[in-house]
Amino acid sequence: MADYSAPIADMYFVATRLAGFRDIAALYGDEDLNEELLSSIFEEGGKFAAGVLAPLNRVGDMQGSKLVNGVVQTPDGWKDAYRQFVEGGWNAVPFDPDYEGQGLPVLVATALFELWHSSNMAFALCPMLTQAAVEALSKYGSTEQKDRYLAKLISGEWTGTMQLTEPQAGSDLAQVRAKAAPDGDHYRISGQKIFITYGDHEMTENMIHMVLARTPDAPAGVKGISLFIVPKFLVNDDGSLGPRNDVRCVSLEEKMGIHASPTAVMSYGENEGAVGYLVGEENKGLHYMFTMMNNARLSVGVEGIGICERAYQRAASFARERVQSRDIAGESPDPVAIIRHPDVRRMLMTMRSLAEAGRALAYYTAGRLDAAKRHSDEEQRAVAQARVDLLIPIVKAWCTENGSEAAWNGVQVHGGMGYVEETGAAQYMRDAKIAEIYEGSNGIQANDLMGRKLARDGGAEALRMIAEMRDLDGVLADAGADFAGLRARLSQGIDALEKSTGWMLEQIKGDIRHAAAGAMPYLRLWGVVSGGWLMARAALAAKADLDAGEGDENFLAAKIATAKFYGERILPRAAAYEAEVAAGADALMSIADEAL
Repeated sequence: MADYSAPIADMYFVATRLAGFRDIAALYGDEDLNEELLSSIFEEGGKFAAGVLAPLNRVGDMQGSKLVNGVVQTPDGWKDAYRQFVEGGWNAVPFDPDYEGQGLPVLVATALFELWHSSNMAFALCPMLTQAAVEALSKYGSTEQKDRYLAKLISGEWTGTMQLTEPQAGSDLAQVRAKAAPDGDHYRISGQKIFITYGDHEMTENMIHMVLARTPDAPAGVKGISLFIVPKFLVNDDGSLGPRNDVRCVSLEEKMGIHASPTAVMSYGENEGAVGYLVGEENKGLHYMFTMMNNARLSVGVEGIGICERAYQRAASFARERVQSRDIAGESPDPVAIIRHPDVRRMLMTMRSLAEAGRALAYYTAGRLDAAKRHSDEEQRAVAQARVDLLIPIVKAWCTENGSEAAWNGVQVHGGMGYVEETGAAQYMRDAKIAEIYEGSNGIQANDLMGRKLARDGGAEALRMIAEMRDLDGVLADAGADFAGLRARLSQGIDALEKSTGWMLEQIKGDIRHAAAGAMPYLRLWGVVSGGWLMARAALAAKADLDAGEGDENFLAAKIATAKFYGERILPRAAAYEAEVAAGADALMSIADEAL
């Protein structure tokens, strides 16, 4: 049974035909950044993912990380794999060349993270959090802080963490109680942080923690939170490591999945207080941290795509090999591989189409993020950023839900063997769930889409994207009768999305509970329709290549078939989501609290 094969052909197709790689490459002003180089990067990344990371996925799940005598030990092979990851330059892909980064587009880094998450999600969480720390430090750190920490974080010689959550402060960061007392040119940090991904490990000699805490005179609530750099080992002026800081991992959580990723409880200031350095200004920590969280949310959405792809590959491989029952339409009494059975194919095609639609949406969003960062025209940067802001919560929530749905279907395809850990199908289901919770649970993403992204501009960006989707209708009409079904379903989905957007805007101005009650189905509606729009674009691009006699005929035909399946089986969900959005809050709020 095949383990993992990187979906290089589709990654390249989506990056170049849907996400605008050529235009993005031009923004970077590097003539060597071309489609040939992109293909090479994907090929090499795929080899590393399949050859190094994927074989450790099951090992990590079985062994897990452990806290032994105060030291976190990762599973067998983890430290060597991380060394190879760093030596291959994979950690440095999207970062500033002035600090040893490779300066490649976010689109490229996003595609590579799909490989890392798909092959070994528990491993990929470590560089994902380092990337978030680099983003915040690059944007808000002082020159001295950048010079001291960035190069080694970017190379991967050191790793970084995000430390927000406390026992009483989960999503409600207004409740953060960790303290930061001024002490000369630094602060003394005390308190506890929980659910810290890779809060400690032995793979690198140092770790740089990005920690939220309150100074003594800080105002209450979110306005009084500051952000601090807290190294595991203090760093001397010459870059060498000094003494151990007063921060340690006191326990690791026992989790449902991602066993190899050490989820730490961190204690600060058990002795004299951990030395921390203020990032930017006091009381602006939450604003700074959102830089880390926004990019992490895109990466978490990619986790969902990675699991979706991995679960699909495993299930499809099993379905080709598992012989059971005769073909329902055949005359032969002999049993056939279960991939011939319509219901098994329904599950496999659902998994496949959700993976491809999610990949398209995430890569498209990453491409817009590159434009927001790099475009020479300020107005165009703002336009691109508005699109990114709208799509980030959708990518995070919809793609992670798709990962769970695909993993669930993967177990079902395996039948009884799916319920047995030996096949590996159950691991994907256990691992997938955390992505729906990470970096703001999916309900929070829905509230963000409704309360911030939609309400902030009165729906202007949402309606702008809806209008852009409608522009595809004429192109689909010109493509002929073969695309008529996809065209009709997409048009119906866009209608549902536009109508629901108007309804949500009305409720936001009226009884906000109605909008909040419809926020999650509204987000799902966005995911289904925007995914359908991109799948339709993919089908048209594939048809154009076939008509021109270019490309791999089998790949292109499969792309069109998958897009048609999406139109028939996934886009109809839009009607149900529209009805659920408009149901309002009356029924769900009518039952007494004590009756629930």
